[in-house]
Amino acid sequence: MCGIAGFLGPAGAGGELEALAGAMAGSLAHRGPDDAGSWADGEAGIGLGHRRLSIIDLSAAGHQPMVSANGRYVLAYNGEVYNAAELRRDLERAGTSFRGSSDTEAMLEGIARWGLRATLKRLIGMFAFALWDSRERELTLVRDRLGIKPLYWGRFGDTFLFGSELSALKRHPGFSPQIDRDALASFLRFNYVPAPQSIFCGVHKLRPGHLLTVRAGQEPKIEAWWTLQEARESGRAKPFAGSDDEAVNALEALLGDAVEKRMIADVPLGAFLSGGIDSSTVTALMQARSKRPVKSFSIGFDEAGYNEAVHAKAVARHLKTEHTELYVSAQEARAVIPGLPKIYDEPFADASQIPTFLVSRMTREHVTVALSGDGGDELFGGYNRYFQAPDILARTARIPRPLARAAAAAIACVPPDRWSRVLSGVPRLGAIPMLGEKLHKIAAILGQDPPGAFRALVSQWDDPEALVIGGRERVDAVWREAAGDLAGFAARMQFVDTLTYLPDDILAKVDRASMAVSLEARVPLIDHRVVEFAWSLPQHLKTRGSEGKWILRQVLYKHVPRDLVERPKMGFGVPIDSWLRGPLRSWAEDLLSEERLKRQGFLNPAPVRQRWAEHLSGRRNWQYSLWGVLMFNAWADIG
Repeated sequence: MCGIAGFLGPAGAGGELEALAGAMAGSLAHRGPDDAGSWADGEAGIGLGHRRLSIIDLSAAGHQPMVSANGRYVLAYNGEVYNAAELRRDLERAGTSFRGSSDTEAMLEGIARWGLRATLKRLIGMFAFALWDSRERELTLVRDRLGIKPLYWGRFGDTFLFGSELSALKRHPGFSPQIDRDALASFLRFNYVPAPQSIFCGVHKLRPGHLLTVRAGQEPKIEAWWTLQEARESGRAKPFAGSDDEAVNALEALLGDAVEKRMIADVPLGAFLSGGIDSSTVTALMQARSKRPVKSFSIGFDEAGYNEAVHAKAVARHLKTEHTELYVSAQEARAVIPGLPKIYDEPFADASQIPTFLVSRMTREHVTVALSGDGGDELFGGYNRYFQAPDILARTARIPRPLARAAAAAIACVPPDRWSRVLSGVPRLGAIPMLGEKLHKIAAILGQDPPGAFRALVSQWDDPEALVIGGRERVDAVWREAAGDLAGFAARMQFVDTLTYLPDDILAKVDRASMAVSLEARVPLIDHRVVEFAWSLPQHLKTRGSEGKWILRQVLYKHVPRDLVERPKMGFGVPIDSWLRGPLRSWAEDLLSEERLKRQGFLNPAPVRQRWAEHLSGRRNWQYSLWGVLMFNAWADIG
């Protein structure tokens, strides 16, 4: 796991360009504290920089940027290729000799022998890299299939820039950042900036499964080398035809191999364990393949409704892992907040960024690599909206739309916490975590068509254009996938979430939090082979009635008793709502003041101030929409 940066522009002195590439990569030292390298060709105007977190082959033979044995290619690479040993065996049989044992060299020599696209198809892993072809004088950027590793790019004048994080681009003297108000509008809807946008004009995120090629002075060309659409269509063309038991066994074998491949490391390794379905499955499969107790890690909170540590501990005890837990006080969690804008590098407002950073920091004290359970919800139907939204829309389809919207308004006028108190004694309902919040989500979709309901469920501000002065929201074409009738609506939501929410929120959150403390996080549930298999499964193997991730649960039940993991889904969060009314109120009031908002000139103060007043009064819980504004303003303050 590493950080990469560089540029392609006018010719210059080789030493100066190499130093500049090194300075750009230097801003990414947290991503790679073990080694630093830079390379440049002054005549070609190319510079590549690299920071290394040593995981495989800790020797100097893994130093980057790395030049291929034939001298044609230079590679700066961030990530891990888990089938590097297989690539190496194939290459050695073809006559290739190796200098070291790194996955970097296996991939690079594969490109030299088989070509870039043929090599990409062979790779199992997570990666973002820059490849310079000295013969063609062409730079290629590549991002992995699911977008696990980040990669930004932009053109400024006659210079093309790229980097793992925006901070690297800022180190180049040609970079002239200007906040993109359209991207800001998108951010305030989702609390993350959706690809291919970034918060800056002229800077883009390379989409998952895509590659970009550029030559000096020319426009870049972008194309897909793997798409989720192809995986879905392939699954439809050749659906899994076996029984339920056969599907469960096939998934267990595939996941087991994905986990085993991600246990390869020359440094200490462990697992994040929340006690939920996804992380428990990953940890169980790790333990089944380990000769010693797996190191597992979780954090806990004293606040009721936010603590999963007790469940994680029970799973760890059953699996006999070497478990470490840390209970974090509210004060310790709040102390993380001032550093979030720097950690995430552009506005990011998924409030679970706080516990994600805390568990990463604690885990890094013991290991260098940790396996995570991210991706299970999107692949196997874990989010409540996948089965609740179609059910609600089907039940209310005959209600006239004006009446449905009136009912929605009636629900919304009662604060969520009041709903939770009123219904706390109702059988079955009273035990549902954050019941009031869920009722408000139901209200948001009453009277909507399927795509409108889906967008409402994932929006923090319904009309961000009214909030951002001069901003015009760009609606990506992928959202057309949410259109249609209720047949297949759950699958379409999963598809869109996998293309948007998964890489731009979930994976970005884990990448920045873990890399901030130089911890490599690996995500076996979204091994592309698992993804392709999941899309061959009928929907009833994913969602059944009011239960999501049915098939993944069956895999887990082979290793962990059902009663240890069966409970309502709990978000990995912190009580932002009460903190904003209490210990964070002064901090938030400063960032949300009318004077500040007018001075910055980005946001219309009226809707912000209205929500802030309603939140403080307890009439409404606007924690997530306000958190987006707060994180943007806090980020803007640090430049």
